[in-house]
Amino acid sequence: MTDRTDPEPLERPSEPEDLKIITLARSALARSANAQSGQGACLRDTDGRTYAGTRVDLDHLKLSAIQVVVAMAVSSGALGVEAVAVAGTGPSEDDLALIADLPGEQVTVWLTDGQGTVQDRIDIDD
Repeated sequence: MTDRTDPEPLERPSEPEDLKIITLARSALARSANAQSGQGACLRDTDGRTYAGTRVDLDHLKLSAIQVVVAMAVSSGALGVEAVAVAGTGPSEDDLALIADLPGEQVTVWLTDGQGTVQDRIDIDD
């Protein structure tokens, strides 16, 4: 399902649409109340629409940022996913499995630190 690449910091992607979701994930994280230890994410669907959000940590509702953006995409009628960016705390195995639940071919998950510097890349194969 997943193929982790070298954990050394990577160069930023050259595709403008990937740079966009990295920026949106970082911006979502920066706006959150728990930016120091939180998680921001942005998902691009197969129609090119983007969904950005942060971790939800309430007494009665706890969601990772990936769970938030996947729920936003699915509830908006997204038919599949092209790429995801996660800023801050990395995704759990459940988060990666959730992304794999959506239709998509060779979905790339970009992992960045809080400043948006790419730290890792995960490719999820259909």
